[in-house]
Amino acid sequence: MGGKLNQVYTAISASFGSLTMGMINVWPSYTSSLYASENTPLSRPMTKAEDSLLGSLPSLGAMVGTAITGVLINKLGRRKGGIILSLFSLVSWVMIELTTSPNVVLAARFFIGVSGGGFLVFAPIFISEVAEDSIRGTLASVPILSYGSGALISYTLGWKLTYPVIVWCQLLASIMSTGVMIFVVESPVYWIRQKKDNEARQSIAKYRGLSASSMDVHDEVSRLKQQILPAVELISITADPESKETEAEKEKLNTENVTPEKQQSVSTLKLLFLSSTSLRAFLVVITVMSTQVFMGMVPVQVYAKTVFTQTDPARSDFYTVLFALTLVVGALVTALVADKAGRRVLLITSSILVGSCLVTLGYLLQSKTAPSWIIVFMILFYCFAFNFGAGAVPYVLLAEVFIPEVQNLASMIIIEWVWFLNFFILGLFPFLNGIIGIHGVFYTFAVVAFCNAIIGYFIVPETKGLSNQQIQDLFLRKN
Repeated sequence: MGGKLNQVYTAISASFGSLTMGMINVWPSYTSSLYASENTPLSRPMTKAEDSLLGSLPSLGAMVGTAITGVLINKLGRRKGGIILSLFSLVSWVMIELTTSPNVVLAARFFIGVSGGGFLVFAPIFISEVAEDSIRGTLASVPILSYGSGALISYTLGWKLTYPVIVWCQLLASIMSTGVMIFVVESPVYWIRQKKDNEARQSIAKYRGLSASSMDVHDEVSRLKQQILPAVELISITADPESKETEAEKEKLNTENVTPEKQQSVSTLKLLFLSSTSLRAFLVVITVMSTQVFMGMVPVQVYAKTVFTQTDPARSDFYTVLFALTLVVGALVTALVADKAGRRVLLITSSILVGSCLVTLGYLLQSKTAPSWIIVFMILFYCFAFNFGAGAVPYVLLAEVFIPEVQNLASMIIIEWVWFLNFFILGLFPFLNGIIGIHGVFYTFAVVAFCNAIIGYFIVPETKGLSNQQIQDLFLRKN
């Protein structure tokens, strides 16, 4: 397998957990009513409290999965860590297949969330460590594309198939997620951290399609070693204030000048929050991640079927599938153009389109004069506009702006924060809807979208085609 094919295979394999998470999240939309009915496949109908937990427990599990993934993949490696995460999902669907107990189903949903949340951290880390600069943006978009594909598959299954067949399809997807991880090539970053330079060279050679003895491979090993030593970047904050040019040169110091004692004295947490470049990268990513959440896509996804049912009950299932298909198309556009158009252009354009769409949608809902098909079209266009830029670009940035030494910790903190914000906005949405109406909620989301465009213009750097070192220099110059 050629170098780029290996990179693509790893990106798809690492993102398979996102596909299963997409399937998991929409599964209750067509299963909860069955579980609560007299024809339930369980030993008794689920209560309202259990029905609520059916949808929310994966989010709780995802917070646990996010917290443990960094430790897991650092101790066992990316390949073994990915296999273990996928096994959580596999075992969960086996539990659902074999049980008739509502409590066991709820426990399985929690463990499914552990897998899905873990993969949201795992995929950007793994992809960032193996992708070439020229295709990094495209590969970093694969998890979002996979999530949308999973939602599309699950909605389609729920529309056309019976409960037992759907469970078997979900189980098959989890088996595939485990299987594809078995054949990935381990990350060179992991081998370097284990002080196994030969294995690191072999890994880089496979991912670049080169001989392990080539100078390019040796140069990349040296570069990774320099990035992984925390004291190298920290030099710029421990030295006396000097010019930016001098600081940039000091950040490129060879690792031979750093003693083992000095390396050990710098924790990853200090490196993330005391290093000027890492801290700025962290603030940029967590800002665009936060505004992304408050642009409203998560609650719209959750309540889409309800909106479509109210708009056109006869076609609600079809519209729901179309909604998921629009998610996929938007993410696919990002994957195709992220390394051509650039991150900032996509983020700004997408945010402006989303804001304009939400203002229009709010007005139409407030005036109550638009035919149902226009409301449906605007919701679908909002979904597309969001996913081709504002929804995907923050995850691309998450995968590329951090040095390897802080990537795991930064990803864990940011994804945990995103899960919390999703929980918060889902809880807030019904209250806002009751106080200011659905049109007022959309106007609020629109304000956030326009703010996101401003943020993209003023604080988000363009990272298209840049190496990790060039990205660090870019953040340094902006301080």
